[in-house]
Amino acid sequence: MNKAEVKHFTEPEEVREFPKGRVELAKIGDMTVGRVTLKPGWRWSTCVRPIAKTKSCEAAHAHYQIAGVLRVRMDDGTEFDLKPGDVANIPPGHDAWVVGDEPVIALDFQGMAEYAKRAEQKLKAA
Repeated sequence: MNKAEVKHFTEPEEVREFPKGRVELAKIGDMTVGRVTLKPGWRWSTCVRPIAKTKSCEAAHAHYQIAGVLRVRMDDGTEFDLKPGDVANIPPGHDAWVVGDEPVIALDFQGMAEYAKRAEQKLKAA
């Protein structure tokens, strides 16, 4: 049965913290929405790779940028910046980092269910 749902990030269902960042998760139906906050100095390859244990980020992201500047470099070398108001589709196979002194705040509608989930958390979920 379909029903209306309303959630608020002041009461996330789960919070995952990692060096210089965090993601707050809200589950709506079959979708997990993540609000990501990344501090200056955050970089996927140094802050999340030790958790993910992959060469690059293997999550696909449907991304909406709220604040800050996030630079993304795809494994093929393509590079672009995301700024407030940008909407992006980012396929698996990338690195990313905060540019400048302002934290990045973004919403992700696709790749957060397993993002920055530690191996022991993945085993419990299986």
